[in-house]
Amino acid sequence: MELKYFRLIKTIAEEGSIANATERLFLTQSALSHQLSELEERLGFKVFRRTRNKWELTQEGSELYKLANKLFSSIDEGFTTIKQIKEGSKGFIKLSAECQSFFHSTPSFIQKMGILYPEIHIDITLGATHQTISQVLSEDIDIAIVTSKPASDELSSIPVFKDEIFAIMHKENALNSLEYLDAGHFGNVHLLINSFPIEGVAVYEHFLKPNKINPIKISAIPFTEITLSMIQANMGIMCAPKWQLNSFKLSKELVFKRIGKNGLKRKHYLVVKKKYRNKKYIHDFISNFEEDFLEI
Repeated sequence: MELKYFRLIKTIAEEGSIANATERLFLTQSALSHQLSELEERLGFKVFRRTRNKWELTQEGSELYKLANKLFSSIDEGFTTIKQIKEGSKGFIKLSAECQSFFHSTPSFIQKMGILYPEIHIDITLGATHQTISQVLSEDIDIAIVTSKPASDELSSIPVFKDEIFAIMHKENALNSLEYLDAGHFGNVHLLINSFPIEGVAVYEHFLKPNKINPIKISAIPFTEITLSMIQANMGIMCAPKWQLNSFKLSKELVFKRIGKNGLKRKHYLVVKKKYRNKKYIHDFISNFEEDFLEI
């Protein structure tokens, strides 16, 4: 039974006659009479008892009227839910990362998100990367990418992937003769990092600091191209995961050296306030991030 017939029954019953229903249904009385006759012929029973001044539902018609009310109520509820879902898909996300290496790979991800989800606006927040957790708690940023799972009960931490940090050096560097680098080997190196403070640098925070080792010289170079040029000239080493350098053309004279006997491995988490975790636009961001960075 088509939806138009339920609408016809409901409207005639509520307006009192087929003549009164014409304005509400935007059809002529003749067209509505034809619809009703066609319906009753298909059903094999009368829906209304007609008198000169009054239209009353038959017993069968009353059941159809009840069904029509349930049907249209269900449709209205469905569209309300759809509207709420659609509104929940809109949002603005301020994103930051504890490790600046992510700023090399996130622009392409944000571009992809802009195509798939044009109503989700993502802004990368640079600076103060070592304060990302406090920034999430204060709501200065919405989502942080970190390498240590925070203990706060206010935060939700979603593990997204693992990677390994290597020391990148020129093949003529004296350290290249080693199978892997111990913390003590960093005491006499010129370490090239993206930016200060040194506490925000993974190799220092997770490897050198616990072993109470400080490199003899540390230089902050914000541009990876310049850092690679300095390494090419055997003027220092940098520490980074291999995926960070995927977009750069690397010289064959550069080598990757494992840090520690078992390697310096990290887990990465997306951190968001628990009260926002189930918002649809946050959920969409996280699920796509997990998928995009799965192969790192």
